[in-house]
Amino acid sequence: MVKPMGKVLHRFALVTIAGVVVMLFTVSLPDFAWSLGSRRPVSDSTSPIGLTPVVASGLEKPLFLTHAGDESGRLFIVEQPGRIQVVKEGRLLKAPFLDISDRVAFGGERGLLGLAFHPAYRSNGRFIVNYSRAQDGATVVAEYRVSDDPDRSRREEKVLLIVEQPYGNHNGGMVAFGPDGFLYIGMGDGGSGGDPKNYGQNLNTLLGKVLRIDVDHGEPYTVPSDNPYGSGGGRPEIYALGFRNPWRFSFDRETGGLWAADVGQNDWEEIHVVRLGGNYGWRIMEGSHCFSPRRGCQKKGLELPVAEYGHQGSRCSITGGYVYRGKQIPSLRGTYLFGDYCSGEILGLSENQTGSTRTSTDLPVLLSTGHRISSFGEDQAGELYVVDHGGSIHRITRPKATGLQGRGGS
Repeated sequence: MVKPMGKVLHRFALVTIAGVVVMLFTVSLPDFAWSLGSRRPVSDSTSPIGLTPVVASGLEKPLFLTHAGDESGRLFIVEQPGRIQVVKEGRLLKAPFLDISDRVAFGGERGLLGLAFHPAYRSNGRFIVNYSRAQDGATVVAEYRVSDDPDRSRREEKVLLIVEQPYGNHNGGMVAFGPDGFLYIGMGDGGSGGDPKNYGQNLNTLLGKVLRIDVDHGEPYTVPSDNPYGSGGGRPEIYALGFRNPWRFSFDRETGGLWAADVGQNDWEEIHVVRLGGNYGWRIMEGSHCFSPRRGCQKKGLELPVAEYGHQGSRCSITGGYVYRGKQIPSLRGTYLFGDYCSGEILGLSENQTGSTRTSTDLPVLLSTGHRISSFGEDQAGELYVVDHGGSIHRITRPKATGLQGRGGS
């Protein structure tokens, strides 16, 4: 997802689901290492949202946050070098939940990139990770299990899927269980620039796709019977195609809609509402615009984004988020929150704004944070969090909320 050193970090693509806008990294992780210099301060109380610190220090390159669905109230934070940390009762625990840094290739857009707890985690202790393999950078999707200590995992892994990566960027990395109980996996186009092998449109590769598999049956998995190519014509794991780098996607917990942000090349970041069998355009399209060929491309049969934005100002790479379904900010219910890694802005897309493609003028800036937003996260109550790649976690609150809910160490 990140661009070469000295250039803009990583690019995001906007994807809308159920009327919500989601952003995904397009650039490779190496772009994360690029220094942005001075950044904008957090907006004042005129903004519709504010940020409350949850972890101010003690994290290294955090990329994701989620919950286990076990009523424990814990937050699990993915660190790019290969660790999963736990925030318990407002404190960052000293020992990681999982440390597989010896198995992970860390740098640029590579690393430990995704985490998903099984829907029945409370009873079976199973969870899924997505990481770059140390020896060659291949994508590994593997299952782990919690130990007898609920705050520590076992290190034994069950490998579900290995996807070779031709280049070091555009690894995707998101994993999430859908409301149907199946595991969804985001795969970038394999990297380089401009998808030189046209993997996004190639049905014989898993690159440039959103995948869907059943991890509860078969060894190591089976394919859901309604996957579009389950009976032939393409790889059976494919759920949807035509993605550049779907860095972050999410399911609307109320409607079940799948929102994905796809990181763009040089001009456009996009958001899609992803549906079974859909073709989301890359590399034919970048957003709603022809990419290859630049003129006269064939748009028939392609799903255009529900929202897109260009690289105005310091914007460069979309970070997908969530449709807000929490209770603390009633005015935001049904709004898809997403951000830009380079500008540090949090933007919103209302569920009643979907239809024709929305552009920058239709996407209000809810807050200018000054953070390098690598991800958003959602807790079990539906409240949302901002993950700063520089090392901190913040909860999205009403604008006047202040106070620190936990610093590094316990």
